[in-house]
Amino acid sequence: MTKWTAVKPVAKQNHFLVTKVIEPETEIRPVEWIDKDSGPGFYQGTTLCLSSLFAAGRHEELLRLLEKAPHKWWHNRRWGAKALAAMGKKAEALRYAEDSRGLNEPDWQISQDCEPILLSSGMIDEAYTRYALKANEGTSNLATFRAIAKKYPHKKSEDILRDLIASEQGAKGKWFAAAKEAGLYDLAIGLVARSPADPRTLTRAAKDYAVERPQFALDAGMAALRWISLGHGYEITSLDVLDAYTAVMQVAAGAGMDEPRVRAQIQDLTSGCAPNNQFMKAMLAYKLLT
Repeated sequence: MTKWTAVKPVAKQNHFLVTKVIEPETEIRPVEWIDKDSGPGFYQGTTLCLSSLFAAGRHEELLRLLEKAPHKWWHNRRWGAKALAAMGKKAEALRYAEDSRGLNEPDWQISQDCEPILLSSGMIDEAYTRYALKANEGTSNLATFRAIAKKYPHKKSEDILRDLIASEQGAKGKWFAAAKEAGLYDLAIGLVARSPADPRTLTRAAKDYAVERPQFALDAGMAALRWISLGHGYEITSLDVLDAYTAVMQVAAGAGMDEPRVRAQIQDLTSGCAPNNQFMKAMLAYKLLT
């Protein structure tokens, strides 16, 4: 029961002024790891237990408990890395985390926990080099680029983007939107010249930049038609084909470009359509004759 200490009643009134609260003493018992002989290896209460020890500041006990764990699973060991960092042992925390990497361990989650340790130590360049690209993976390539650019404002956008492109094997055209947002228009077109990108994204760029950057818009629209002709794009319809064609021709007309030459280039694209993509050739046949 909680005990109360009080002073004498004032003016014989039936109440007390509380000056101190004495909490009941609680016995702190050590937490033990019980290795079950059967049943599933993952227990949902483990994370609750480890996080509670961390929140209570029982860092040494947390680390001793993790030493008894039968598996080096990161969703458990991440609390050990956090405990070491909280104790000021940041170098040990990083080594502890790196030692947790394995075939089935989530590298991006480990990087997410390691990155702030280096950032809090002022080691910004090392944090970027070792962890930024993995730790900030977003739902899209553009989201990833934005997250890293925001976290590392001292880094040039072009350097970040080139590092991201180099870190990924294949599908480099998917970085088109990020390059466009960074104002790296030549790089953006260079990417989709060698690697496919979503034709709808390319068509949208052709429309958005028709006045501001007509050559970039034309190249983006032509890239959209090219990748459609080669069978790329998710559930491409005749409307997508006409949309890309219209965007290209509007750019050409608005910028005073040689429209017959642009039509001839599109004609070349349609002649190379994939065998299962003849609808594009059929859709543009009349347009190219007018």
